[in-house]
Amino acid sequence: MPYKDKETEKLYWTIGEVSEMFDVNTSLIRFWEKEFDIIKPHKNKKGNRLFTKADVENFRLIFYLVKERGFTLEGARKKLKGNKDEASQIVQTIDRLKELKVKLVAMKESL
Repeated sequence: MPYKDKETEKLYWTIGEVSEMFDVNTSLIRFWEKEFDIIKPHKNKKGNRLFTKADVENFRLIFYLVKERGFTLEGARKKLKGNKDEASQIVQTIDRLKELKVKLVAMKESL
């Protein structure tokens, strides 16, 4: 039986990978990094940004508030400082609902 490498969870994402996840320009990610203190990517010796899972989740929260809910940057900052857990739960719920929708559509098409 051949050796199977266990699926490992990725620890860091590059700015390009994060921009593809959210379908935004890398300049927006750099801008939000300056505007929101909760996004703090590590930088390697070359200065490349390396985003952790927490950074990606924080970016997901900001993206939801600004792009999907229409908050201003100041409004998003206040919401995140006030009750970050509530916003996080809302985003998680929306992600689960989107996954469920994809599964239901696939089931419908298979009928």
